[in-house]
Amino acid sequence: MFRAQWMFELAPGMSSSGLEPLPCRASSRGPGVKSVDARGKQEIAKEEKAKELFLKAVEEEQNGALYEAIKFYRLAMQLVPDIEFKITYTRSPDGDGVGKRCVEDNKEDDKMADLLSDFQQQLTLPESSVKLCQPEVDVSQTHISVLPMEVLMYIFRWVVSSDLDLRSLEQLSLVCRGFYICARDPEIWHQVCLKIWGRSCNKLVPYASWREMFLERPRVRFDGVYISKTKYIRQGEQSLDGFYRAWHQVEYYRYLRFFPDGQVMMLTTPEDPQSIVPRLRTKNTRTDAILLGHYRLSQETDNQTKVFAVIMKKKEEKPMDYHKYRYFLRVPAQETDHSFHVGLQLCSSGRQRFNKLVWIHHSCHITYKSTGETAVTTFDIDKMYTPLFFARVKSFTAFSEKPL
Repeated sequence: MFRAQWMFELAPGMSSSGLEPLPCRASSRGPGVKSVDARGKQEIAKEEKAKELFLKAVEEEQNGALYEAIKFYRLAMQLVPDIEFKITYTRSPDGDGVGKRCVEDNKEDDKMADLLSDFQQQLTLPESSVKLCQPEVDVSQTHISVLPMEVLMYIFRWVVSSDLDLRSLEQLSLVCRGFYICARDPEIWHQVCLKIWGRSCNKLVPYASWREMFLERPRVRFDGVYISKTKYIRQGEQSLDGFYRAWHQVEYYRYLRFFPDGQVMMLTTPEDPQSIVPRLRTKNTRTDAILLGHYRLSQETDNQTKVFAVIMKKKEEKPMDYHKYRYFLRVPAQETDHSFHVGLQLCSSGRQRFNKLVWIHHSCHITYKSTGETAVTTFDIDKMYTPLFFARVKSFTAFSEKPL
């Protein structure tokens, strides 16, 4: 009897006296409802985590880190397979800061656009005693701020130089407020654009300034070399005993160096860039295998910029050896001129702009001087013509030979 009463008191929902049921807060919700709510919360948390991973992958892809982006894309799709269609690509201010950073960048661009006008207004105020530039500390020697504006602008043209070293000009603008104004002089940037594009840049539209045209309009770069590396396997001759046949791995480089005056150098050699690049600093190189010529930029109707060049080997005058052919009549060889016609498409890759050249045409023209006839041989653009990528060389702009 005692055991039966004890078991009855331990039953859920009954008081110790066995007369009144105990109040239960969760009596209206069964265990099935609890499991459904828990499962819903897990799904929401999983979807939020997948959204965070997906947005992180988008950010890495925009920064050029494709390997990291693929890793985050895979993790996001493992959590929610259709996360791409559930995401809105927007972020709250308390998120990872992607959207906030974009807003801050836009504000910073607007601020930099008004910076030049603010500096100019400060220097033109009647009551302002601020000079174009002034020494930070007292010096006994003559400071550069004493020089007239014309002399300062001439110095800035020497900084740009005939090699169009605009990177040094931008670094010089960081010195002080006055140098910033001088470095944004429209006349300097106009002359730079004229040297690059010639008469085709007479109109500023659709760009807001000549500096913006230089930064946005497709162009070849002069402060380095475009380099491509080609590898392939070539079958060798069979051994004397016939048991094996050798295979050779062929590796060579192509170098393209452009100059602001419209000239171009091209070199194909198995030597690596460390030994070749220093020889390409000037056009008066002593490398025998180098090809010299001229190039031009062409803006096609499909909004693609292409580079066309005609290059040929440097002509060398060979002295005639009269004593060698003194006792017999020598049949003179037919004189010919060899030239190579090259067509390349200018592209951008990664974060850098205008740093890639893709082959679209390559042909050899042989002109016979005696008859004036020209024989043309066109090469097939296949996997042997790998794209050329730009590599900046600091020594190319280390010295200035003449001003802009």
